[in-house]
Amino acid sequence: MMTLEKFEEAAELVKKVTLRTKLVYSEYFSEQSGNAVYLKPENMQYTGAYKVRGAYYKISTLSQEERDKGLITASAGNHAQGVAYAAKLYNAKATVVMPTTTPLIKVNRTKGYGADVILYGDVYDDAYQYAMQLGEEKGYTFIHPFNDEVLATGQGTIAMEIFKELPTVDIILVPIGGGGLAAGVSTLAKLLNPNVKVIGVEPMGANCMQESLKSGHIVTLPGVNTIADGTAVKTPGSAIFPYIQKNIDDIITVDDHELIVSFLDMIENHKMLVENSGLLTVGALKQLNCKNKKVVSILSGGNMDVITVSSVVQNGLILRGRIFTVSVLLPDRPGELVNVTKVVAENKGNVIRLDHNQFVSINRNSAVELTITMEAFGHEHKDTIVKALIDKGYNAKVVPPKNLYL
Repeated sequence: MMTLEKFEEAAELVKKVTLRTKLVYSEYFSEQSGNAVYLKPENMQYTGAYKVRGAYYKISTLSQEERDKGLITASAGNHAQGVAYAAKLYNAKATVVMPTTTPLIKVNRTKGYGADVILYGDVYDDAYQYAMQLGEEKGYTFIHPFNDEVLATGQGTIAMEIFKELPTVDIILVPIGGGGLAAGVSTLAKLLNPNVKVIGVEPMGANCMQESLKSGHIVTLPGVNTIADGTAVKTPGSAIFPYIQKNIDDIITVDDHELIVSFLDMIENHKMLVENSGLLTVGALKQLNCKNKKVVSILSGGNMDVITVSSVVQNGLILRGRIFTVSVLLPDRPGELVNVTKVVAENKGNVIRLDHNQFVSINRNSAVELTITMEAFGHEHKDTIVKALIDKGYNAKVVPPKNLYL
């Protein structure tokens, strides 16, 4: 059972393995949402995520015999690193099963802490089944990534730190994958102040907890589809579900497009790298039906590989209208390319790429298709450039920038 005494014990223990992640007031997100928004940057932890809290506390409660058997877990990445790092501190052997879709940075860092890594399955649930099977065969001690009260107690120490810095907090937004973090944070938050509101946030394409709360029992989704790999869970934890039912006030779901633009906002306004799952609580700010409240968004992690970062940034720029491609049909005669680029330049468009196709038509008055990918200041500026081309008599329209989608 998660009690105040256990939370206090865990809070003292996890100080050995955590960095102090002080709340960051966000002027940008406060202005956007109409609330006073504070960020809890767990992406700045040594292992890049909050998961080390629960892993270390859980392993500290094991007997020496249990640790000597060797530890095994399944994880999409952040719990893997937490277990690997904590196991290393206790000189215990750790084996981690990770989905084949896990970002490379999470795989390499888990190995770097000394754990044996096995890649199996497309999603967490596949990796979990294989880890359970392997653990039984080898006699390893299993460390569940979320369905464990002791582990959830360790994760809940985040709430202790939030209240110490901001005792008057009104709302805490917490990401939900399997529910361990949400169970720990919400339970301790309610123990410290029953009036505080704790809202869970899930990806729209992996809302297993929302569906379970609606049904009143654990629900397994038929599949998950989200870029938030750390919260791509089909079945929430049964052991921690009662805590969620009692202490979570609401669930908000966020679609992937909102995560993409939130990533861009976080990079540009706070110079912080936060993974897609960690951005759920930022994407949820616009959905809060309140004003002038003190809101804490927990940024759960920041482990992203460079390829994913590149893809998210590019797609974020596209969604914000800051990169776009326009198709222009022009007559097949000398000087037309110069005329088009002159219109773009006069309207302050910055050309990234030009493609010139002379074989779209046999009509020499519209025989050439010119596709221009360019930078703009946003959707309004984009529309101004396209209108200027049309006003000059060109057949111009915005098309998907094929070369930028990854």
